[in-house]
Amino acid sequence: MEHTKTVEEWEFELGEQMRALRLRANLDQVSLAGRAGIGLTAVKNLESGKGATLKTLIKTLRALDRADWLASLAPSVSISPLQMLKTKAARQRASRRRTKEDSDNA
Repeated sequence: MEHTKTVEEWEFELGEQMRALRLRANLDQVSLAGRAGIGLTAVKNLESGKGATLKTLIKTLRALDRADWLASLAPSVSISPLQMLKTKAARQRASRRRTKEDSDNA
């Protein structure tokens, strides 16, 4: 999988999107911080792309009524029926370790 953007570029882009959501909701940074239950500095850091914790991101998305973004970040892992056929069954127990005596007796 090719990584086309740096971490910093992703942080900046996400911050821009968060800022646009906040402005679309007609909220200033102080109001958003209050609604989300986070500090003003956390909102500023998130929007400027200086980094934020996952908890801050989740609280902010909830306050902006965009918790649906979280589902797209972590979709349920599923396996296709064809892939299931190709994979071996999960092992039920470990093999007994063979010792030198076992190989001599064989």
